[in-house]
Amino acid sequence: MAKRLIPSLNRVLVEKIVPPSKTSAGILLPEKSSKLNSGRVVAVGPGTRDREGNLMAVCVKEGDTVLLPEYGGTQVKLVDKEYHLYRDEDILGTLHD
Repeated sequence: MAKRLIPSLNRVLVEKIVPPSKTSAGILLPEKSSKLNSGRVVAVGPGTRDREGNLMAVCVKEGDTVLLPEYGGTQVKLVDKEYHLYRDEDILGTLHD
């Protein structure tokens, strides 16, 4: 089994962020209260080329926290961890504190 994946073209490898199911005080949270479909970018491809042959770089970089669509992406399993592979244009935006 592969240990590392380097995305091709404009693909982005994302590890989804699982929201906590309970607070630090031990109170269980309902599933809907903390459902924000987000993830951390693990790896990015080099980008695609336009009609003139110029490189169009990917909009996100490794370590960014991104907002993901509810559906889509390709599920990838590497070394007992689950990742998702998205196209750059499928990512809805970046999240900042």
